[in-house]
Amino acid sequence: MDIRRETHLTDVLYEAFLRLLPQLSARAEIPSRAYLDEMLHSDSSVLLAAWEGDVVLGLLTLVLFRVPTGVRAHIEDVVVDASARGRGIGAALTREALRLAREAGADGVSLTSNPRREAANHLYRKLGFKRWETNLYFYEF
Repeated sequence: MDIRRETHLTDVLYEAFLRLLPQLSARAEIPSRAYLDEMLHSDSSVLLAAWEGDVVLGLLTLVLFRVPTGVRAHIEDVVVDASARGRGIGAALTREALRLAREAGADGVSLTSNPRREAANHLYRKLGFKRWETNLYFYEF
């Protein structure tokens, strides 16, 4: 398995989005090629892909941004193909995101995970994430 930072949207990578995003969320809309291409060229988004040969088995997006109190890092949209779960792919993607966030100057990394995703929550605790006592607010448009 090879974890790569993706900077260009290839046909294989786009096909991976088509296959993997529905596994992440049944409600997720598949973004257009133009949207994904723009995301890959954004200074605030880092897309990591787990490759085995010429197949993408997992994806993770690391969001990096600056605020007056420092660099913040947040992990979003982690998905591993159902056929490859339990092989350490999610852990490898997350470890690489942590490395990149530290390298960028962040003092930590946040993420959210649906409580029903028991394996994912177990993985994050195993990797050293702590449950943060806070109120998360969301304003829906």
